[in-house]
Amino acid sequence: MPIDLVTRREWGARQPRGSYTRISSTSGVKVHYTGGRVDPGIVDDHARCVALVRAIQNSHMDGNGWMDIGYSLVTCPHRKVFEGRGPGRLPAANGSGLNGGHYAVLGLVGSSGLVRPTDGLLHGILDAIEYLRERGGAGREIKGHRDGYATSCPGEPLYAWVRRGAPRPGGAPDPAEPGPPGPHPSFPGRTLKYPPVMKGEDVRTWQRQMRGRGWGIDADGLYGPASRDVARAFQQEKDLPVTGAVDRATWNAAWEEPVT
Repeated sequence: MPIDLVTRREWGARQPRGSYTRISSTSGVKVHYTGGRVDPGIVDDHARCVALVRAIQNSHMDGNGWMDIGYSLVTCPHRKVFEGRGPGRLPAANGSGLNGGHYAVLGLVGSSGLVRPTDGLLHGILDAIEYLRERGGAGREIKGHRDGYATSCPGEPLYAWVRRGAPRPGGAPDPAEPGPPGPHPSFPGRTLKYPPVMKGEDVRTWQRQMRGRGWGIDADGLYGPASRDVARAFQQEKDLPVTGAVDRATWNAAWEEPVT
């Protein structure tokens, strides 16, 4: 379905205090949450979503001293996408020195209250990402705010979805564009390659993590039959394709909190 865009005029945005810095493209998008409490009542009352977006803009402009709301787009549980700074304009929410690399999309969930994204909100985030790709030259990367910046944002439930490949509810993950290796948030400063089957020290790192989760596996750094058997059983448990190869989705799932 086409994006359900709520323009700045429609949500009552204040005028920016200056001119935007123009950008023609980014590596992709970083996903954010509010960092505070979000009233669960917004799920049943879209007017509360509008009020919350206004409050966020006020906080950014009056509290942070920014020229405007810091996000490129904001999404709510009703699959509506609020126009923030918009495509082709430098956001402010990713952190100093990081805004030119990615657009910033906020999902209206928080650290308390409403913490788990609804299907409508996840669809909205992906609608926003497609819009930024089409209108703003956004690349294929979909990352969390914490990727490259010391923060808990976008919260564990939303970040777990990002690490699964940001799949549409009821659909397949959005394929990522191949790119250079990047740091994994669980291992600051370490580069992980995510090949179809791991090599080198990444194998031992994964084995240690799986052993810590209770799987019977030796951390010997050798990806042999025993490791493949554990990978297959783990993939089956997590409803992932059962291949026996530790791909990106399988690796990410190993660091998600177990369901108790």
